[in-house]
Amino acid sequence: MANTVFSNFPAVKFEGADSANPLAYQYYDAERVVMGKPLGEHLRFAVAYWHSFAMSGSDPFGGATIDRPWMAAGDPIALAKVKADAAFDFFRVLGLPFFCFHDADIAPGGETLKETLGNFHTIVDYLEEKMASSSTKLLWGTANLFSHPRFMAGASTNPDPDVFAWCAATVKHCMDATKQLGGSNYVLWGGREGYETLLNTNMKQELDQMGRFLSLVVDYKHKIGFDGQILIEPKPKEPTAHQYDFDTATVYGFLKKYGLENEVRVNLEANHATLAGHSFEHEIATAGALGILGSLDINRGDALLGWDTDQFPNDLWTMTMSMYHVIKAGGLGKGGCNFDAKVRRQSFTEEDLVAAHVGGVDMCARAFLSAAKLVEEGKYDALLDDRYAGWKTPEAQAMLTGKVSLDEIAAKAESSAINPQPRSGKQEQIENMLARRIYS
Repeated sequence: MANTVFSNFPAVKFEGADSANPLAYQYYDAERVVMGKPLGEHLRFAVAYWHSFAMSGSDPFGGATIDRPWMAAGDPIALAKVKADAAFDFFRVLGLPFFCFHDADIAPGGETLKETLGNFHTIVDYLEEKMASSSTKLLWGTANLFSHPRFMAGASTNPDPDVFAWCAATVKHCMDATKQLGGSNYVLWGGREGYETLLNTNMKQELDQMGRFLSLVVDYKHKIGFDGQILIEPKPKEPTAHQYDFDTATVYGFLKKYGLENEVRVNLEANHATLAGHSFEHEIATAGALGILGSLDINRGDALLGWDTDQFPNDLWTMTMSMYHVIKAGGLGKGGCNFDAKVRRQSFTEEDLVAAHVGGVDMCARAFLSAAKLVEEGKYDALLDDRYAGWKTPEAQAMLTGKVSLDEIAAKAESSAINPQPRSGKQEQIENMLARRIYS
């Protein structure tokens, strides 16, 4: 392997909860069997190529603070290969099973679509070579259809059909690359699939375009024999004021409208959930209830800031309850936990990047272990079951399953002596029980 900025870092090892080593896992023992399979198979961690290797630390108020060798001036393809070398060395250090990428993260653009796609496939072939000698696989690929000025009015929802065609070609090639690299999923992230003002927007036209685009993607998946999942990543705002993929419930309605609810699932991000006014666990529970949970982007926002800060997770309660709902939904399947998180502008060293991922991995692992214990012990589930126990009676099931009509239900209620009284929701008791279990 070529020398990289991570060459001097040893592989991060599991050392247990008592370890004082900041670059060791305290809770993430990938081989530990939990609920019938190894912890690593439950969590399926992935490194985000964009935040880890493409971000420079710049923000709207300041320039770059992170300087890596591949960010220097020089031959773009050669520098992209230097970046790939560093990425796979970083994967070695962390020992995580997957990575994710946008096309623009791994390869430079060109003057034309043909040149851009040529550059892309050159680097995809190079990644395939790197993967041949690495244990790291591809969790998912996606296309950046939001950064270039051509996407200022959207991608598939753009009023210009030439932009729609450009996007279709780009996604087609990104799907080909994802299949070539053995990816488990393909994600559509609509960074600008929305509008700033209704004054210049035909919403029905744009939604129909977006629905048609997604149908084309699903058709192409089957045409090429891609056996991975197609995922949509909900996001409520930023950069547009009104996103068409606002949250899980909105996406499900969209999928139902265009007959795609059995073809497409969601890739949920913690920071997007909070921007939508939801908790991460709410979005996961909603996706689980609707049968469309696909994969997770792990990060957090800042409660004092109203934009997508993409910080590494550190809230054990939130993550534990999120993992609980993942377990109750049947797990992540072909999905995983992708660290769509970036170090802060002041955290510019390579060690900062390693430490951030170590902490994020351990937070998720500890949370999953706590959530698994909640499920295995059954006390929490028993409280929930008791609250809804009345619905298990034959009479209640008849109402729920449609065996009786509205007027039949009304007649029986009127003729009976029922007089429902309030019952405690036991919220504080449940909170106390969970807090003691999670933080013990």
